[in-house]
Amino acid sequence: MSEKRRKNAQPPARNMKTFYIILAAVAVVGIGAIVYSMNRGSAGMATAPLNLSMASADSLLARATGITIGEEDAPVRVLVFSDFQCGACAVWTARIEANLKAEFVETGKVRYTYYDFPLVSIHPHAFLAARAGRCAEEQGRFWEYHDRLFANQNTWAFSQSAPVTEFTQYASAVGLDSNEFSACLRSDRHADVVTANVLLAEQLGVNSTPTVYVGQRRLGGEWQDYAAVRAAIQAAGGV
Repeated sequence: MSEKRRKNAQPPARNMKTFYIILAAVAVVGIGAIVYSMNRGSAGMATAPLNLSMASADSLLARATGITIGEEDAPVRVLVFSDFQCGACAVWTARIEANLKAEFVETGKVRYTYYDFPLVSIHPHAFLAARAGRCAEEQGRFWEYHDRLFANQNTWAFSQSAPVTEFTQYASAVGLDSNEFSACLRSDRHADVVTANVLLAEQLGVNSTPTVYVGQRRLGGEWQDYAAVRAAIQAAGGV
C-alpha cells in the first residue's frame, strides 16, 4: 500500500492539462531564470521544508523541478511523486520502475520524471534524503544514488539521528566526490526545490507516495501491478 501524509485537508486536484502546459513553459524559460528569495548556504543543514512565499500557482510550478530520464520526444510522460523513506516507494522502485525503464524509457517510448515528496510528518529523514539525491544529481549520479538509497532503506530509515554518515558512504559507493557531496548535504542547498516539489504535489492533491501519473491519468492502486502500469502506458500511446 502507498504511504499517506498525515494532514486534515487536501487542496483540490489541479487540471493536469494546465500542469503539463506550465511545465513545458518552464522547460523553455529555464529554471535559472527564476530568482529565489532564500539565502542558500547560510542556514546550516536543511532537514525540513522551508517556508516559501508563492505569489501564484504558476510561480510554484516554476520553482518545482523533477529529475528526468528518457527522450524528450517520447510519446508518453510518466511522473512519480516519491519519498526515499517510504517502504511502498521502495517496492515501486524495485518491482515496477526498473521494468518500466527497461521496457519503455530505454526504448524511447516514455519520458520519466521523479518528483520529491518527502512525507516529513511520518518520515523524519525523508527531506534530507531528497536533498541528498539532489546533491548526487549535481555530480550526474542521481539515479545511481536513488537506487542505493532505496536498496539500503532499512539501514538508514530507522536511525535515531540524521543519517549523514550513511548518506555520505552511499555517495562514495556510487562514485561521487564525497567531499563535494558532504559539503552539499551539510548545507541548505536544494531545500528550496525540494520544498517547491512538496507544494506542487499538494496543489495536485497528492497525499500519498508513490503517486504515479501516466500521461494525464493518475493511477490508483494499480501502480503495484506492472501489467497494469504497462497497459496504462500503452493506452496513453506508448505502444
